[in-house]
Amino acid sequence: MDERTTGPPLLSSFSPGPFPDLVRRVASLLDSQGIEGFLVGGIVRDTLLGRETEDVDIAVAGNVERTGRILAEHLGGRFVRLHEEWDIARVVIPSDEGPAYVDLNSATRGISQNLARRDFTVDAMAVPLVEVVAGSPWRGLLDPFDGLADLREGIVRPLGPQVFEDDPARLLRAVRIAVQLKFRLSEDAIVRIRSGAPLVAQVAPERIKDEFLKIMACPAAPESIRMLDSLGLLCSFLPELEVAKGVTQPREHYWDVFNHLVETTGKIEEVLAGSEGEHGVTELVPEYDGLEDHFREHVSDGHTRLTLLKVVALLHDVAKPATKTTESTGRIRFLGHHSSGAEIVERILKRLRFSGRGVALARLMVQNHLRPTQMAQKGEMPSGKAIYRYYRDVGDAAIDVLYLNMADYLAARGPNLGEDEWRDHTDLIRYILNEGLRQKTPETLPKLVDGNDIMDRFALAPGRLVGELLNLVHEAQANQDIMNKEEAYELVRTNLESGGSGA
Repeated sequence: MDERTTGPPLLSSFSPGPFPDLVRRVASLLDSQGIEGFLVGGIVRDTLLGRETEDVDIAVAGNVERTGRILAEHLGGRFVRLHEEWDIARVVIPSDEGPAYVDLNSATRGISQNLARRDFTVDAMAVPLVEVVAGSPWRGLLDPFDGLADLREGIVRPLGPQVFEDDPARLLRAVRIAVQLKFRLSEDAIVRIRSGAPLVAQVAPERIKDEFLKIMACPAAPESIRMLDSLGLLCSFLPELEVAKGVTQPREHYWDVFNHLVETTGKIEEVLAGSEGEHGVTELVPEYDGLEDHFREHVSDGHTRLTLLKVVALLHDVAKPATKTTESTGRIRFLGHHSSGAEIVERILKRLRFSGRGVALARLMVQNHLRPTQMAQKGEMPSGKAIYRYYRDVGDAAIDVLYLNMADYLAARGPNLGEDEWRDHTDLIRYILNEGLRQKTPETLPKLVDGNDIMDRFALAPGRLVGELLNLVHEAQANQDIMNKEEAYELVRTNLESGGSGA
């Protein structure tokens, strides 16, 4: 018999996937210890939808700490107390694919009360672990708030009147669930989120960051950002964006500053979409072996370069309102907005408790987002020296900046983009990308000379000049202007004879 037909009638509308092996191991272990428990929250919701999930959330009828320590001991994991007052704990279980997490919370007053304290109806369902052990998990599905109906209709509906007041982080979580599942918010949710939006100020920065990054990790970032903004949430934690609304730009820009920022996040997705993107745009975007792996790399707070790049895209012109000037001719300028913006973005991400690496990468991207188009005169390609210095200065963010620059260009022109100008722009970026990949970094070049060689050969004392000369050698070597030690010495000698600046 199909196990879907052994539970509530609405189950026939779903095709649940299998629970992760970890769930079955935990269920068997707790059953052997005589501990009653229930799968709750996201794992029930996502499994019903056939979605893979990393969340394993269990409500325990017994003592949470004792249960957690039993799981940690038998599964080779580590017990962590997350919240004393709410009686929430976590077991961290190591594996070859990375750590797995089992979150535990209390159901000592009954599973019904546990579910009644949850946030949304689609998260207020439970599966008894004893049924998982028996091989018929859905037979005992508990759904006291009609979560199955909302799951079938694709609705995120708040569970009770105090959901957002009890935990204001749920204001962002509501949007995140709707975005991840491609659901819609109920009318009641929309009204209550708008009225409760100021409560976001009470949420710990780490939790805001976590929900925000999960939202930005999903496709269709512009729609998600506009949803946050329409609900009054976006500027509650990114107030720097409020002043960008309605700020006009030069006529070559299609959007005002705020809408340009929102659109740039979508253009990031577009330029990295490959053959799935819009015909005539993505087909001209330069690619290289390793591009997908580059943007899949986890670089900050458990998220990828792509997600961080979309965050940066949303903020890259954040200093434009403060730096805007209008000349007597009517010309609009934003002098220094890239440098001022880098400082503002650094403050924003530090405020939201982004990792040090994430903050550093974001600052580099904002500081340098104009640079690819400033490396040569219009219609010309940059010199090998300019490209070398670009990769040297921008470092780990160099490739990211090239794709940010293309997204920025697309969002600036909007529907007015011409195919020829886009082709010219992508030709420039392709040249910088390919030449940079062809040049080897100083760390991987065969060493021709080092600082001691230069000091000995030219009787120089240690100091800044030696470093500048060594960098000059590296530039010339990367650009294939010199190939051996004698040519390196000749370059140094010529430079010293012309003034010894190292430049």
